[in-house]
Amino acid sequence: MCGIIGVVRRRSTRVPPEAGPLVAGLDIALARIDGWRGSLDDLQVAAAAVELVDAALRGVPGVRTLLTDRLGAVAIEHRVDAITDSLATAEAALDAGEAGVSGADLEAVNAVLLRIKDATWAVRNDRLRNARAVGDLAGTDAGIAAIEAFTSVQVSLSALDRLEVRGRDSAGLHLLVRDHALDFTDPAVVGLLSRRAADPLFEDGAARTPDGLLSLVYKAAAEIGELGDNTRHLRSAIRDDELLHLALSNDAAEVIVLGHTRWASVGIISEPNAHPLNSEELGRADGPYVVGALNGDVDNYADLTVLESLSVPAEITTDAKVIPMLVSHHLGAGTAATESFRATVATLEGSVAIGASAAAAPDQLFLALRGSGQALYVGLAEDAFVIASEPYGLVEETSTYLRLDGETPADASRAGATRGQIVVVDTARAGTVDGLERLAYDGTRLPVVEADLQHAQITTRDIDRGSSPHFLLKEISEALASFRKTLRGKIVEDGARLRVALGPDTLPDAFRSRLAAGEITRVAIIGQGTAAVAGRSLAAILRVAVDGRVLVEPMLATELSGFGLRDDMRDTLVIAISQSGTTTDTNRTVDVARDRGAFVVAIVNRRNSDLVDKSDGVLFTSDGRDVEMSVASTKAFYAQIAAGALLALAVADGLGALDPAWAHELLQSLRELPDAMRDVIERRGGLADVVQRHVLSRRYWAVVGNGANAIAANEIRIKLSELCYKAIACDVTEDKKHIDLSSEPLIIVCAAGLVGSNADDVGKEVAIFRAHRAAPIVIANDATRYPAALETLTVRAVHPELDFVLATVVGHLFGY
Repeated sequence: MCGIIGVVRRRSTRVPPEAGPLVAGLDIALARIDGWRGSLDDLQVAAAAVELVDAALRGVPGVRTLLTDRLGAVAIEHRVDAITDSLATAEAALDAGEAGVSGADLEAVNAVLLRIKDATWAVRNDRLRNARAVGDLAGTDAGIAAIEAFTSVQVSLSALDRLEVRGRDSAGLHLLVRDHALDFTDPAVVGLLSRRAADPLFEDGAARTPDGLLSLVYKAAAEIGELGDNTRHLRSAIRDDELLHLALSNDAAEVIVLGHTRWASVGIISEPNAHPLNSEELGRADGPYVVGALNGDVDNYADLTVLESLSVPAEITTDAKVIPMLVSHHLGAGTAATESFRATVATLEGSVAIGASAAAAPDQLFLALRGSGQALYVGLAEDAFVIASEPYGLVEETSTYLRLDGETPADASRAGATRGQIVVVDTARAGTVDGLERLAYDGTRLPVVEADLQHAQITTRDIDRGSSPHFLLKEISEALASFRKTLRGKIVEDGARLRVALGPDTLPDAFRSRLAAGEITRVAIIGQGTAAVAGRSLAAILRVAVDGRVLVEPMLATELSGFGLRDDMRDTLVIAISQSGTTTDTNRTVDVARDRGAFVVAIVNRRNSDLVDKSDGVLFTSDGRDVEMSVASTKAFYAQIAAGALLALAVADGLGALDPAWAHELLQSLRELPDAMRDVIERRGGLADVVQRHVLSRRYWAVVGNGANAIAANEIRIKLSELCYKAIACDVTEDKKHIDLSSEPLIIVCAAGLVGSNADDVGKEVAIFRAHRAAPIVIANDATRYPAALETLTVRAVHPELDFVLATVVGHLFGY
């Protein structure tokens, strides 16, 4: 798992904006938000005003404004902080039901609140932060070339920080500088170059001067470390590089940047193996100069090394080294740069994404993608192309991108047609469609048009790790807010009682009529993985609420499509749960169920996702865009629990089966649950002590639970397996014959909320576990004691249908 980043920039011609009008625009937004009482128009005016400021401050012109007008920058930062505070007050009013917004109006308000949050975040955390970073890199009195170049460097370093989700053990950044006006015979320049040019392995700080250009590389490699370590090293080295600053003192100088973050698969973790790598061979450094970076694996690199007689230094053992060497060989034979790159990548076997630059074409960057295991995106920003292997690597600068297609051949009708695409980006037309040349691997030209461009649905706000050391901990902590946002505006007071209020966008009037008429007799709740586990909670609440009036079936989506379909499903409500809205198995099942007449309601996190388009009604979790960066999804699970409870009560109410008093108690408990979740998170230190005392000494693990706690057990089992790469048993607490007690396992017993005879029964099972030398760690109420437990982790009692949620929070933190 690796990440590529590249930046190609042309000289900006836009006049830097004046800070005064920008501050005035933010004042307009603040006036509309401060003291907000439910007006959608006020929010729309505010959103448009802040978005205009963000647009004005993008690119090099914005950086120049913020660097030269320090007082204006301070005023802008002050205004966006005030807007952020006013937004928090407005959202609190929404959550408390004081803004008078519900139903379809609520979704519109949520959508425009997202726009304001995105824009204010971008001004503070993208524009202001980047300008400060560029100033730190460039130093005082930097000329236009230095500001342009260091803006590209900052964009690259910022993207590498985000792409470290894909790789961390090494990182590198290569700068190819042209029109620098350095005199390589000047003794002072020779002194700066001599040691760095003598490094044969192209390690950190190495320098080359091919064809009068300046090639500089900065690298970091360490098996052990924290996120951000690598880019901190690169940033420091670049900031302090006297040779680079001297090269950029000429106002005509321009830079192409190619960077990489790596998770080693072929070759040890070392600076010589860190990408980008150059084309130099053992005993031969005079060929055409090329630098390249690779995601994926070149499966035939050993064969190519022999067939092409490549002389690779023994210290370099990564498969990526063959790429610049082969391109150099083609260039040396007189082949043009683009064709040399195409001929090289066409010989590589495996799923790969590649970036390369060449001294023969110093104003171009070459990209290739083959197979489905990797990705490359070319972002079209103001006067720049930003290339990244994930959209979150480029959204700081632009949401518009071209995605390379590594799977579709140019001629799909021809058997054995070569898959893969090549894109060459050109400095002179950077940021425009005209600056993109696209080819198939066989050389077929594939012109890029505006219709090929896509638009990201995320911003850097969604993917910021903040002060958290890891994304997983950040997202567990954010689950409280996700839960509250899911409830926002959907629980209303009706006299002395609370009730659910879901609009026709979730349950259309025509469907409510069918519910009331008894035409719906079956509810199938589907999802895959964690979403399917969340579906079991919805099913449990719905079964209690409807008291047998309809058949309630929670199942994997693949089980419904494989075994649960009927020719006529007009009596069936399908509730499809998905975090992304793009889960293939879930979406395919929705298609076939709707074809048979089923009514589909989706619980989904992403607006504009495929599942939304396929469904008759939608209930968004959180605010409709709550991105999770951690592979182990957590906060989506809690939001799905909240949405499922709301939907279960609304369906039961539509059937005429809901007990209002019971519903009131459940809704009250739903509102209280985030505070109880916070209590658990705040006790993380004690939980960590328990983990350290017992986990590492136990090779085998199991997770058990009964009743609603079986839902927690299943979810915890999934996360522990994802995080720890262990096969973990999971069963009902009493079904101990399916847990190998002879292995003396660590057993997490989910028993939150159990009282009376149920708690007594679990206590007996825990004693049996202990008698077999297992290590039972019980998650239970503060008031319930399990004397045989090795450890008891306590949680607050909230509601019998919801207490399992707190056990899950403990389990997620346990895994972390």
